[in-house]
Amino acid sequence: MDDKYVGKRLDGRYEIHQLIGVGGMAYVYKAYDRIEGRWVAIKILKEEFSNNSDFLRRFRNEAKAITLLSHPNIVEVFDVSFGDRIQYIVMEFVDGITLKEYIEQEGAIRWNEAVHFTVQILRALEHAHSKGIIHRDIKPQNILLLQNGVVKVGDFGIARFLQSETQTMTDKAIGSVHYIAPEQARGDYITDKVDIYSLGVMLYEMITGKLPFEADNAVSVALMQLQANPVMPREINPSVPRGLEQITMHAMEKNPIDRFQSAGEMLDDLERFRRDPNTIFRYDASASIPYDRSRNERYAQGRSGNRYAREEYDDSYEYEEELVRSRRSAKGAMVVKGIVAAIIIVLLAVGGVWLVNNWEKLTTRPVDEPIEMPQLEGMLYQDLLANPEYTENFVFKTTEGNDPDKASGEILRQNPKAGIMVKKGREVELTINGTILQVEVPDLANYSQADAIDVLKSYNLNCRSENVADDEIEVGKVVTTDPAPKTMVDEGTVVTLKVSKGPAQQKVQVPNNLVGKLVYDVTAALEDAKLQVGGITYDDNSTQPKDTVLSTNPASGSTVSEGSTVDIVVSSGKGAVKQLSYSVPLPVGVDRDIRLSVYRNGTLVEENTVNPIYNSVYALEFSGSSGSDAVVVELDGQMYVEVKFDYDAASVDPGAIYTYTPPEDNNVDNGGGDDGDSGDVGEGDNGSEGSGDEDTDPYEPVG
Repeated sequence: MDDKYVGKRLDGRYEIHQLIGVGGMAYVYKAYDRIEGRWVAIKILKEEFSNNSDFLRRFRNEAKAITLLSHPNIVEVFDVSFGDRIQYIVMEFVDGITLKEYIEQEGAIRWNEAVHFTVQILRALEHAHSKGIIHRDIKPQNILLLQNGVVKVGDFGIARFLQSETQTMTDKAIGSVHYIAPEQARGDYITDKVDIYSLGVMLYEMITGKLPFEADNAVSVALMQLQANPVMPREINPSVPRGLEQITMHAMEKNPIDRFQSAGEMLDDLERFRRDPNTIFRYDASASIPYDRSRNERYAQGRSGNRYAREEYDDSYEYEEELVRSRRSAKGAMVVKGIVAAIIIVLLAVGGVWLVNNWEKLTTRPVDEPIEMPQLEGMLYQDLLANPEYTENFVFKTTEGNDPDKASGEILRQNPKAGIMVKKGREVELTINGTILQVEVPDLANYSQADAIDVLKSYNLNCRSENVADDEIEVGKVVTTDPAPKTMVDEGTVVTLKVSKGPAQQKVQVPNNLVGKLVYDVTAALEDAKLQVGGITYDDNSTQPKDTVLSTNPASGSTVSEGSTVDIVVSSGKGAVKQLSYSVPLPVGVDRDIRLSVYRNGTLVEENTVNPIYNSVYALEFSGSSGSDAVVVELDGQMYVEVKFDYDAASVDPGAIYTYTPPEDNNVDNGGGDDGDSGDVGEGDNGSEGSGDEDTDPYEPVG
């Protein structure tokens, strides 16, 4: 890659030395912070995301949120930048390897080492979740291992808004799809339980050396996350203790309600297991993974009398305590029984008298029965307060959260969760979605510095000043601002006033051949010439690619004062023709020719015959300059895929993927019912001909 950043300096502070990583959304560089005198890692947002206003809004809100994180097991964030030309995050530079690299080197790692890593990750998640931040992309590639054994979790916050962006289930996504929770694969509402599931998958991989679900393509893996049960870890690696296997599988429950309800809860059980590796847990009683008696018996092997497999076993008693009780002498037991019997007789006598005297009160007193906690997440807090059904039964304690996808005042999280039986009057913790208002940076050119500061304060914006040379603007007046005028920013953003200090004695020339270059290259060229970028105006009508410089003022070759600002006009890319593509994953396990039809905005544009045995995907390619196309793919006349090609955002948004049923599977068997075939389409449960209402819908979405 012809890197445009290496050798450059960001904001006059961060010297970029080398590219050290490339992710789905950003490039990561090793850089030197000249002010603090330390090495840092800088994550720079890719250009294709920088013109997506919705994405940028989430990036800015989330970048602010992750600066709140401060934990020894989380990669520290030092600085964020929301500039018009470049968006980046500055983090601590961690000299180590990823957990993925370590697993690939070692295979199955020792279970006590896996527990050591998992405990540190859970502490990081517990801290982040307490701040209302969900990682959403926990995987070994995002876990960094230091030489001293310390674990640091990276990419906090970035993954939070990935869900709302383009995510094509292709092999490019397979690195994450192995770890996503079922509710993520379905596109359901996301809670902190997705991090628990992903960590469970990662723990499974550490102790077995294998992923729980593997297939030829990402779509198949996602379907397995939804429907399949993994092989038990001890069947792969018998050296794994039973308790650790239970913890791993409990974290990987399909239903979020059946998992650990918090990172702290999982951490408590891991700490308990670490103190006593012989600990056995009782997750099977409520687990959604089908109960397997033989598996439960394997858990109980090695325990005397097999008593830990009993239904009535209460794991709140430690093994040693129960063993001591079982060895008490018969004599001591008889003494205790005698004392207990005497106490019971006395209590019965006293209780009988009290019962007679209070019988009437007892028979008329209402019973304060537990009530079921209702589903409050998704409601507006103001609607909740207006409903006596809630206000008379519960006491609410609120904290403010931030989810740009949700309405202001919407309840994001509740504790206790819905469905739990609680007492009337129970305190309920609610996280209420707050809002961050945005304002437009005013045009302050030719304002005095004092007047400009007053205007910014009226917009709830903060400011700082920077003196620049200018040949035209009067000394002491504003030349331009950074961010540029008419840019939408969050309230409280710091706006830099570039104030004229008059013409400079030293003159320089505006570099030649700036028109036609990308804005980042032009910025670098101007800085090298001891000039600054002034106002940036975006042209929506230009057919040039996005971020191409169309003109400068002053023009190339002009002689100006050193330190002067140069205004530029840049193509927004909205008028340029974009070539977009999407790979349609063909159904797995089909070994026949399929008739494939492609409809673009309702018009048939392609017809072809495909066979998944020879090609696992079918490529769609469309071009346009603006607007969007709704593309539908049918297989043998059945709806299969819906895709949106968005030319304004230069992105492809895949919709639902539907199940495909080969035509022969729909044939009606009219040859009689003596063979007991109950699976024929059109037959009812009793074997007689039915209406077909029970048939599986071939258009049921699976992803």
